[in-house]
Amino acid sequence: MEAIRVGALLDDKKFDLRLTLVAGKNGLSRRVSSARIQKPGLVLAGFTEYLHRERIQVFGNTEMSYYRTLPRERRVELVRAFFAQDISCLVVTKDLEVPPEILAAADEAGVPVFRSSHLSSTFIENIQGYLEDQLTASSSMHGVLLDVLGVGILLLGKSGIGKSEIALDLVMRGHRLVADDIVDVKRRNQDAVVGSGSEIIKHHMEIRGLGIINIKDLFGVAAIRERKKIEIVLELVEWDPSVEYDRLGVDEKKFRILDVEIPMLIVPVRPGRNMTTIIEVAARNHLLKLQGHHSAREFQERLNRAIALPPEGGGGGTDVE
Repeated sequence: MEAIRVGALLDDKKFDLRLTLVAGKNGLSRRVSSARIQKPGLVLAGFTEYLHRERIQVFGNTEMSYYRTLPRERRVELVRAFFAQDISCLVVTKDLEVPPEILAAADEAGVPVFRSSHLSSTFIENIQGYLEDQLTASSSMHGVLLDVLGVGILLLGKSGIGKSEIALDLVMRGHRLVADDIVDVKRRNQDAVVGSGSEIIKHHMEIRGLGIINIKDLFGVAAIRERKKIEIVLELVEWDPSVEYDRLGVDEKKFRILDVEIPMLIVPVRPGRNMTTIIEVAARNHLLKLQGHHSAREFQERLNRAIALPPEGGGGGTDVE
């Protein structure tokens, strides 16, 4: 199971968590393994049976207001029992003052306590986005990822086959580069994989003979995307006359990325083939399929019906005198 250190929450700059550590510094190595958040209001009533230890616990204005109505002895008893459940951490929202007995119990148990200036609803939305980003399965691939007519196309193929040159031509036609050479991929849900560029080489492209170029600087921000769902995997292969390539497109191949199957096309490359146009048409054809029109299958069905029909004027027999 994927997990992150609690201390990593303090390093975030992307999801605007606004966290400040107020207690439990020794517990920053604890782990969070669930993207779901829990507001454990019933814990304040002494009911801890359904407390999920792997989740971030959040106390908002409601929980803290109720907590302050309790006698001090009861407060101490509750927070000790709460932190004894070996939870990952606690976040108090709205910059509310954290009572000293919570700070003391957290330090004693080694459980980090954070404070955030966000309202509970805003913080929960932000932290869930952060955890979903951090806890999803991820990997890296060698290829080029593009947004062509709104379709995420991942170009694969051996080094030197022309992936970057094709991508550059597509950018000059108005399409958008996501990543060149190294594509970082993450699984967003059961059937979606999102790709993005590596932080080190993001927006850059290597063109043999030119060297490293910056697509964002050359063509502007409209020529790039930070991330894109991968909807087609298109593998470029050298043309081999002895190989019978798919000429109808009826049978669809699949390519597996992080256990998600994605439609795959194998396209041979040889002089005279306009690969940029072929990729644009592949994107348009994918959009057509999403609307329920599969050109290859519709053609095959019409062909099968035509073959099944008897010839015009045919009676089916031969006269014999």
